[in-house]
Amino acid sequence: MELLLVLGVPLLGAGVLAVLGHRRGAPEVNVLVSLATLVAAALLVVRVIRHGTMLVWREQFFIDPFNVFLVALTAFVGLTTALFSRPYMRIEEHRGRVNAQRLRLYHSMYQLFMAAMLLALLTNNLGLLWVAMEAATLSTVLLVSLYRTRASLEAAWKYFILCGVGIALALFGTILLYFAAEDLLGSEGMSALLWTHLDAVKGQLEPRVIGLAFVFLLVGYGTKVGLAPLHNWLPDAHAEGPTPVSAVLSGLLLNVALYAVIRCKVLAEGSIPGVAGRMLMGFGLLSAVLASFFLWRQRDIKRLFAYSSIEHMGIITFAFGMGGVVANFAGLLHMTVHSLTKSAIFFAAGHASQTAGTQRMDGIRGLLLLSPTIGWGLMLGALAILGLPPFGVFASEFLILTTAMRDHPWATPILLGALGVAFAAIFGRVQPMVFGETQSRPLPHSPALLPVFVHLAIVLMLGVYIPPALAEWYRLAARLIG
Repeated sequence: MELLLVLGVPLLGAGVLAVLGHRRGAPEVNVLVSLATLVAAALLVVRVIRHGTMLVWREQFFIDPFNVFLVALTAFVGLTTALFSRPYMRIEEHRGRVNAQRLRLYHSMYQLFMAAMLLALLTNNLGLLWVAMEAATLSTVLLVSLYRTRASLEAAWKYFILCGVGIALALFGTILLYFAAEDLLGSEGMSALLWTHLDAVKGQLEPRVIGLAFVFLLVGYGTKVGLAPLHNWLPDAHAEGPTPVSAVLSGLLLNVALYAVIRCKVLAEGSIPGVAGRMLMGFGLLSAVLASFFLWRQRDIKRLFAYSSIEHMGIITFAFGMGGVVANFAGLLHMTVHSLTKSAIFFAAGHASQTAGTQRMDGIRGLLLLSPTIGWGLMLGALAILGLPPFGVFASEFLILTTAMRDHPWATPILLGALGVAFAAIFGRVQPMVFGETQSRPLPHSPALLPVFVHLAIVLMLGVYIPPALAEWYRLAARLIG
């Protein structure tokens, strides 16, 4: 029942908002649907904690501590983003950037996107996982192009082409996995596509076929993660789409795509031990280093934090590539704090750009004077994402670095160098935006900044104290993924 609610509520919400999404109360309906999804996710979490791993609906859906943790995180950030988008999208409508019909498209596609991501997390069928990722891509293409400007249409087209090619490669990798397992598992009921069945026989699969399949899956889903050199769509999509879309892209979609990669890595490690992990480490380091240097060239505030997302997804990918309970624990913690922090930053950055009337950083000044809550939200979010203690990002990065020092000492200076370059680039650009003089005027609607400080408060807590139940949840998930 809980699973049906988690998947059905956002899908039903998408249908309702496709009809009513242009009306005045549509933002409130969007929030209520997101709240109902979070409640359903909480009920699912309670059931998994009480009864353990679940296989339901003829084994087509599989719920364990790893994916149910991401389901809860996705539903929570989905709710806070819906709360943020209420005044944000009304300001956009007030300024003529969107009309009633585009608001209907925005609200319906937002819920369809949430449904697709939750389906990708919960399905046991790798074919259905691919379908869900494709649905998430198509819905976000429409969201990125919402403003219908030349730049937003170009960004949406680039996103569609690059991620479409990536998804096609992931489909080929999925087909290779199926053929590798068909002789062992048979074709009846498509059992050779069920992750739990593949996991049970992963040591018996043909290593060369599995190695080739993992390459295609890593490149395919890695495009959605934003791993370099497959990242070109991400900065444009973040910069040209509405800020709530940037928040869920950075805080949620990248996690879901990385989840797909990790599930595939577990299968590959059973057949070709060590190879998949080294590939993830390589892509992760390359992404962190390239993104940190690209940060210096940015003039748009949303592009700046889009490249920051690439850097942090590289760090998380490197952690999961190292493997082991400690590195996996650190990777899961970093996924959590990055999602919460980056979405909070985009909330603050969205209101900052609305206040200044531009996304160019040289046009955003004096936020503390104009709106102290926006200024402090942006500054604290920047300090959190840069890994200053006692925020949770510091704790997760410390675990990743110390594990690298122990197991892969050659990678430690590379990671430290990337973190240092990113720190200087982001701090040097955020500081003048927060302080200084400004001629801008207050916003016509009060900004929704409660989600910013709620997210940052949770990130601060996770840097100081991880509740025992949550820590045990992370440990269980870390052991499950090897």
